[in-house]
Amino acid sequence: MLEISSLAISYEGVPAVVDVGISVEAGSAVALLGPNGAGKTSTLRAVSGLVPYAGSITFDGTPLSKMTPEKIAKAGLVHVPEGRHVFATLTVHENLLVGQTARCGRTDGYSMSDVYDLLPALTKISKRAGWALSGGEQQMVAIGRGLLGAPRLMLLDEPSLGLAPIVVKDVFAALLEVSARTPIMIVEQNATAAMQVCQRAYVLVKGSVVLEGLTQDLGDREALIDSYLGQQSLADVGEHGQQSPT
Repeated sequence: MLEISSLAISYEGVPAVVDVGISVEAGSAVALLGPNGAGKTSTLRAVSGLVPYAGSITFDGTPLSKMTPEKIAKAGLVHVPEGRHVFATLTVHENLLVGQTARCGRTDGYSMSDVYDLLPALTKISKRAGWALSGGEQQMVAIGRGLLGAPRLMLLDEPSLGLAPIVVKDVFAALLEVSARTPIMIVEQNATAAMQVCQRAYVLVKGSVVLEGLTQDLGDREALIDSYLGQQSLADVGEHGQQSPT
């Protein structure tokens, strides 16, 4: 469904992503793991058309390089960005309604009642203004808003960032349900939570993929993944970091 090949991104001449290749198959959930500055968010932003890049990105066989972010979203590639970006003066319900602008005639997506069933905490606060929401409530609104865009593939950037453990549990329980119906790609530093939802994972360090494979295989290499997320150098980890588990 999504194919990223030889992706390279630079900011003012400084490489952020170097020769990254990632595939997301229909019906699957994929995690992008890695420390801060690894190039995870830049990769998502490239997919959504928000930053220039070299290489190739295709969505369901269609190249995205000449498409605007608006057209990419309306094609069904819906991005839930880091920071949530809830509209402060709109109510929860109104924020959710904004997501429908990306539906572009798709009728097989999530309804408002689907979103409230999936994220029941929003039901009691549907009339609350965005500025009055906690971080966890904002994250749920952002996810719900994305779902109402009827995504054919959903991109999520750091959905656990800044959330209490109990809220992270609720958010990822909802994402597990979503993944059974909608393909997703999650950028996340919480490897344990992400790998409980996703079938495949890629670990990025310094803009490059250093490890990839099925999460059931990568689970046996938790210490190695933790060392990457702890931002240790490849030299500290050792030569095994260059080996693929698949």
